[in-house]
Amino acid sequence: MPSRNLTSVSKSAAHELRTGCLFILPLVVFIVLFVLLPVLGTFINSMFQDVSFVGKRFYFFKNYEHLWSDPGFFKALKFTLLFILVSVPFELVLGLLFAMLLDQHIPFRGLLRGCVLIPWAIPAAISARTWELIYNYSYGLANYICLTLGLSTQPVNWLGTSVGAFSAVVVADVWKTAPFVAIIFLAGLQAIPRELYEQGRIDRANSWHMFFRITLPILRPVVIVALLFRTIDGLRVFDLIYVLTHGGPGGSTASVSHYAYMHFVSGDFGYGSAISVVLFVIAFVFSIVYVKVGRFSTEVL
Repeated sequence: MPSRNLTSVSKSAAHELRTGCLFILPLVVFIVLFVLLPVLGTFINSMFQDVSFVGKRFYFFKNYEHLWSDPGFFKALKFTLLFILVSVPFELVLGLLFAMLLDQHIPFRGLLRGCVLIPWAIPAAISARTWELIYNYSYGLANYICLTLGLSTQPVNWLGTSVGAFSAVVVADVWKTAPFVAIIFLAGLQAIPRELYEQGRIDRANSWHMFFRITLPILRPVVIVALLFRTIDGLRVFDLIYVLTHGGPGGSTASVSHYAYMHFVSGDFGYGSAISVVLFVIAFVFSIVYVKVGRFSTEVL
């Protein structure tokens, strides 16, 4: 009798395993076709000298050796990392503030939640073009406000200097993506049991204590997820740079993705592929670090 029960249990477990595999099979096929194969193909292409109008030949790791001594690549990498270091904290802080505001019982809360999503819903190329018009030297809104308020006696060339162009890119990116972070945080805030806050009020804890003892610890996995998403997006930023600054002035705002794109446009596909592979490795390392630091678990407090 016990052997029959064990047999039925094993058959049931095998059936559940097969059912589970069938459910995840489309996802596995999608990842293999649209993620793993392109990455593998890019890596293979990076091992060749693949230049337009020149015979393709095996290059082994020479593209990576050239990359190691390429000052243009390290300049683009420096800008990309600095861009992440400056923009992502602003997005996290503003996103958390917006989320906490939208989590309160305020009038027209549903309408405000919809309005917050508008910047994020706008395509990146269109929002970048809008900010390019705002920063225009001759008729831009930024110069109009500065001249009207007396903050400047003459128009400012916002995109004509490395510092100005960098600041313009950061502001445009924060404006567009802070709402996305806010929605992520809002979902995390609404999952926090309200009984915890009620217990905190009973214990006479003030708002700061409840924020640092209840809200932030529970939101830690959400913060790590938002940080991961925004860091990866920052590493591969391209359309904002391409439309707003074109990598200028003097290549000071060229991201790694933009630098790879310029080599693809010039016909050096092997070297562009090598840059893309290095960017993928950097993003993968960041992902592993965030997952380790996040220490995702079932415990909340």
